[in-house]
Amino acid sequence: MDIDFPLILVVLTFAALFIWAIDAALLAPRRRAREAELKARFPRWSEQGDADQQGFREQAERVLRQPVVVEYARSFLPVLLIVLVLRSFLVEPFQIPSSSMVPTLLVGDYILVNKFAYGIRLPVLNSKVIDIGEPRRGDVMVFFPPHDSRYFIKRVIGLPGDRISYAGKVLSVNGQEIPQSLVAQLPPLSPSYQISEEDLDGVTHFVRKELLRSGPDNFEVTVAPGHYFVMGDNRDNSSDSRVWGQVPEENIVGKAFAIWMHWGSFFSLPSFSRVGMIR
Repeated sequence: MDIDFPLILVVLTFAALFIWAIDAALLAPRRRAREAELKARFPRWSEQGDADQQGFREQAERVLRQPVVVEYARSFLPVLLIVLVLRSFLVEPFQIPSSSMVPTLLVGDYILVNKFAYGIRLPVLNSKVIDIGEPRRGDVMVFFPPHDSRYFIKRVIGLPGDRISYAGKVLSVNGQEIPQSLVAQLPPLSPSYQISEEDLDGVTHFVRKELLRSGPDNFEVTVAPGHYFVMGDNRDNSSDSRVWGQVPEENIVGKAFAIWMHWGSFFSLPSFSRVGMIR
């Protein structure tokens, strides 16, 4: 079962905020009134070494202490608010779970996603409240696919109105074949796949294609208004718009822009050799 962390974060933040508000409005005034009564009862409560001070401290410890739930709420509320703002409106970390974006992104890469590049959206609801920008061809985008509630990450290939075709491992946009140049065929002695450099409107990146088999092929479609056509850079090992369709604008989460760590497995050590910008 997938954990909806944004929802949990929002619930915890508002729960802490509610507890703090109830305390500020109802409980704190009562504590202040009790404190004033104790100070009147022990007039020399502030004098060092006086019996009134000792009596005041003993009574205050008993009647002025905040409830434990209020203490926790007041302690965690600033942290929860900071994390909520950062993750919801600025930058959110993600971990790559599959090989669909190889060679650009590897399984175990930890990436950062710009949450405001395509507009400010409300957490959980994901509805856009401030329009800042739109996805561009070549962007690496995080989104919810139309068939799944989990985050996916793919490359934007087609914008609204574009005509996309993919046949014989050749990608074309609006009738123009996307330029590719061969980089390597691997392994060298008995190649099973090739790495090529692709140029999507000036965004150059590497793609992988299998030599002995193929993935989703012979595909042609016109991108609907308010939708985006996405594909994995591992072209023959990617479930993407060729399989489950186009991504609605309201399903967009953000733009992936950097790798900050690689951790291949629980039993391996984290590595920072892949730190850098995503292209």
